[in-house]
Parts: sequence; structure tokens; C-alpha cells
Amino acid sequence: MRIIAELPHSDFKVTIMNMNQKFIVKIEQGTLEQSFKVAEMDLTDGVNSVFELLDEEFLTKVAARFIEMRADFKDAYYRYNF
Repeated sequence: MRIIAELPHSDFKVTIMNMNQKFIVKIEQGTLEQSFKVAEMDLTDGVNSVFELLDEEFLTKVAARFIEMRADFKDAYYRYNF
């Protein structure tokens, strides 16, 4: 796996990697992580197309999903410990 780019963002870390003819977008916030895989052949302009996919609407939904993930994990943790 090879890191192609890291995108600056105020809320999370965005890393774009390349492996086996796929681009992997990894988005991290604290201990949580979301990843998305896109085949190179599905994109017309290589890694530049990946940058276009990461628009504001997508990243807003990613942020909302992190909130849901954190709540789900917190609920599971409390069920386990109490």
C-alpha cells in the first residue's frame, strides 16, 4: 500500500492510498476510521478524480457518520461495562 496524498481538514485526517489498482480513501477522527475503495478504472482522471469525490457534501456526511459511530460505540461500551 502506497500513500498518494494527505488532505488537510480541520475535523479529521484524510489519507489517499493506492493498492492493487484501487484508490483507498481513509478518513480518521480520533480512534474512529472510515475507508472507501474506488477502482482506478472507474475514475477518468486518476487521483484528481478522487479529490473531486471528496466534496463538501460528502465530508459533511462523513462527519455526521463519525458522530453516529461514536454514539454506537459508547452505547456498546456502557452495555459491556454496566
